[in-house]
This record gives sequence, structure tokens and C-alpha cells, in this order.
Amino acid sequence: MKEKIIDMAVITLGAIFVAVGLYYFLAPNEIAAGGISGLAIIINSYFPSIPMGILMIGMEIILFTAGILIIGPIFGGKTIYCSFMLSGIILFFEKVMPIQKPLSDDIFIQLVIGIILTGFGMSLAFNRNASTGGTDIIAKIINKYLKFNIGKSVLMADALITVFAIGTFGIEKGMYALVGLVMNSIIIDRFIEGFNMCKQITIISSEKEAIMEFIMKDLDRSATIYDAKGAFTEDEKTVIMTVVDTKQFIRLREFIKKIDKRAFITVQNVHEVLGEGFIEIA
Repeated sequence: MKEKIIDMAVITLGAIFVAVGLYYFLAPNEIAAGGISGLAIIINSYFPSIPMGILMIGMEIILFTAGILIIGPIFGGKTIYCSFMLSGIILFFEKVMPIQKPLSDDIFIQLVIGIILTGFGMSLAFNRNASTGGTDIIAKIINKYLKFNIGKSVLMADALITVFAIGTFGIEKGMYALVGLVMNSIIIDRFIEGFNMCKQITIISSEKEAIMEFIMKDLDRSATIYDAKGAFTEDEKTVIMTVVDTKQFIRLREFIKKIDKRAFITVQNVHEVLGEGFIEIA
């Protein structure tokens, strides 16, 4: 239950970031950087009386069904929640805090801020096995079956909408949309890598028993130990290898400093860990 509450809270936060980026930065500048939201911006330019939030809800129903059937009911359920939350937040902005014109005359800076906000929000949703709906569902399907990075999958799914943007808003706005689309795919991958980053730690220490106990009892992690021999001294040594998150690494490092200042430690960033205690293998 606690994990489900955290999932919903993170997904809701992601929807808020995406809604702010779309409504206040991309839509006023007619930057349709892919997605159902981008398509809604294009359609809204022809039919301004139809709220963008309503357009998004209508277009996503078919893709909801595809997400549930192809990816599974858990993904589909979370995506439905996230998508309706996103559309609802945009409708709220339209009614309560409407924007009449772009916030600035500088389109590029608004593009950058809008894409950072939407990319961050989408990565929060993807990291909780959900999406903001629309063509994100297609991206998730591409990611599942073709094994492309999720950012590249979003790029593939949204390319066609960017072409429509060129036909609707002209070559200049279309080029901004294309730049935004590429930026979005890169930002999503970078954020997701950051969310999932762990530290692979290799430790050589005379206090191996105390370190192993700290890893298993205090950090609730396991480790691999193996024998090695020093090339210079030819002394027999025990090597400890473990994988922990960043906060756990700081605790482990401080603990080792206290008990063995002569310990030898190497650290590597690991962007994805599959297995017990980390991401379950699908």
C-alpha cells in the first residue's frame, strides 16, 4: 500500500511538471514538440474554442486501450490516472490561471524551460512504470518490444506530429518543435539514468567482517566476497563488492573511514541494476 501511495504521489508530481511546461511555455508559443499534447496544440490553433485539456482526453482514449492490452493492466491503470490528471490540471489552469500570450518574447528560452519541465515530469512517470498518455504509450510499446531507450522511443513516436507542426505553424515554429523533440528525448534518458543510478563499490580492508556486517545489517544489502593477491606484496586479501544507492554509499564510506583509514575503495556509477532489492527482472 505504501508503495502504491508513493507511485501515485510521484506520478501526480510528474503530471504537474508536464502541465506547467505545456500550458505556460510550449502552447503559447505554438511549439508542438510531439505527443498528444503537441497534436492538441495544433488542433487548438484551428479550433480555439475547444479547450486543450478536452482535446487531450478525447484523443487518448484509443491509446489507453492499446496500453492496457499490449503492456498490461498495471501500466494502463497508472497511465490512465496520469493522463487524466494531466488533462485535469491543464483544464484547471485554463479556467483558474489562464494565459493570454507568451510569457516572454524569447521563444528559445521558453522552449528550453518548457522541455526541461515536461521532460522531467515524463521521466518521473516513466520511472514509476506509467506515462503521461498519448504517444508516450506508443513509446513504451517500442521500448518494451524493440528495446530502444525510452527517450529514443519517444523521439520515434513523436516525429510525425512535428511534421504536422511544420505544416500548421510554419517552418520556423516547426524547427523549434524539432529541436524540442530531440531535447526531450535526451532529457528523459538523462533524468531516468539519474533516478536509477547506483554505486558499485569494491573494498579491500583488514576490517572485512565489520564492513560486511554493516552492509548486511545497517544498509540491508548483500555483497560478494572473493580472494585476491596483491601484485607487489603478494599478500592474500579479501575483496568485498557491493552495489548501493548514493545515500547508502555515503553512509558506507563514512563507516569505513572510522574503522580503517587504510582501506582501499573503488567506486563506479551504475545506471541500471536488475535483481533482488533493485529493479525486478521482467
